[in-house]
Amino acid sequence: MQAVQAKERLLWLVRDLPPFTIFEGAEKGKGVIDQLLPKLIAQMPEYDHSVVRVNRARGIQMLMEPSFTCDPTLLWTPERAKYVYFSKPTVGVMSGGLVVRKQDQTLVAPYLDGQQVDLRHLLADTHLKLGIVAERSYSAQVDDILRQLPDSALSRHYGNDATASLLQMQQLGRLQLVLGYWPEVRYLIQQQGGSLDDYGFYPISGVNRYQFLHVGCSDTPLGREAIAHIDQLLPALRRDTLPELYARWLDPALREAYLQEAGHFFDGTLPAP
Repeated sequence: MQAVQAKERLLWLVRDLPPFTIFEGAEKGKGVIDQLLPKLIAQMPEYDHSVVRVNRARGIQMLMEPSFTCDPTLLWTPERAKYVYFSKPTVGVMSGGLVVRKQDQTLVAPYLDGQQVDLRHLLADTHLKLGIVAERSYSAQVDDILRQLPDSALSRHYGNDATASLLQMQQLGRLQLVLGYWPEVRYLIQQQGGSLDDYGFYPISGVNRYQFLHVGCSDTPLGREAIAHIDQLLPALRRDTLPELYARWLDPALREAYLQEAGHFFDGTLPAP
C-alpha cells in the first residue's frame, strides 16, 4: 500500500486590520480578507493550512525567515520585494491619509491644497507628531515621504491594536495627527463609540488615489509555488468578488464611483498598480 505523502503546511499570517480582517465584535469574520481567505484555502487542497494571528512587526519577521508563510494583506514595496514573493494585485484600496480631529483642523489648514495635505511640509515646519504603526507600509509613495521626516516627528506603535491605540491617544490629546486608511479608521472610531463628525480625513499630496494589496509569501521554492497557484485563482476573484466586498466598507457616497473604477483596475485603462 502506497504511503500517503504528508502535505506541506502553509501558515497564513493575519492581523486585526479592519475592514480586511476583523477578529471581534458584530462584524467579526466579515472583513474582505476574512471572506477571501477561505476561498483561496478551499481551492488549494494540496497544502495543510493554518491561520496565525500576528502583529505587523512579527509578520514581517516571519516572512523574512525561510518558512512557508504567506500574508494576504501586503502592499508591495522595494524593501519587501527582497524577501517576499508577491502575487498579482488582488484588490485596489483607497490610499491612506491624515486623520485629524475637527478641533485640530486649524493646525493642518495652512498645508492644504484643496482637500489634500502636504504632509512633508506640515511635519517639517511644526512640532506636531504623527502616529504610525511600526513596520507597516502605507505605500511606497507614503513610505518615501516618512523617510524624509525627522524621527522626532513620528510616534511609532508596535502593539496588536496599534491603529485603535493611536486613535485613543489622539482622543486624549497626546497626538494630533494619525496616519491611517479611512475605511479602517471609520470602523475603529465607531467601535470606540466616537462620532465621525468629529474627524476630518485628508489624502496626501502626490500620492495615488488607490494602492493595491497582494498576497505575499516567503521567497522560497514553496512560497513561489503557492503564489503561482494563487495567481491562477485571482482573475475571477478580483473581478467578481473582491470589489464588492471592499466597497461595502466605504462611505456610501464613494461606493458607486469605486465600483466603476474597480472594473478598470486591471484592464490597462487606469494607471498600472
